[in-house]
Amino acid sequence: MAKTNYQTIDEYHQAFTGETLARMQTIRAIINEAVPDAEECISYQIPCFKYHGYLLYYCAFPKHITLSYPYSDAFWEHFKADLQGYKVSKSAIQIPNDKPLPETLIKKIITFRKKENEQSAKRTKN
Repeated sequence: MAKTNYQTIDEYHQAFTGETLARMQTIRAIINEAVPDAEECISYQIPCFKYHGYLLYYCAFPKHITLSYPYSDAFWEHFKADLQGYKVSKSAIQIPNDKPLPETLIKKIITFRKKENEQSAKRTKN
């Protein structure tokens, strides 16, 4: 993908078509449903959501969509079984485009990250 200067998630999405666009729109809808107060933005030229800090990023590639954030050890332990079969790194989960979008798993990930951020915000206030 050529270097760009996306200002909004809508602008990012406009660079895609077909199934890739539909998958990203579904992820965005899941995030907005699970965390209605999340702020949408662009960070590192990809879609980002903030809620008491950074919540999650996503981006599209030719063969997968990546959900990214520097996930905690607690996150990896919690989702260890759910993420079997996915390519993961310390900060990324690749969802292959040739498999159904795991909407339930994505919702669980978002809900978990929301709780992590809320707990972190409470600790910071105290």
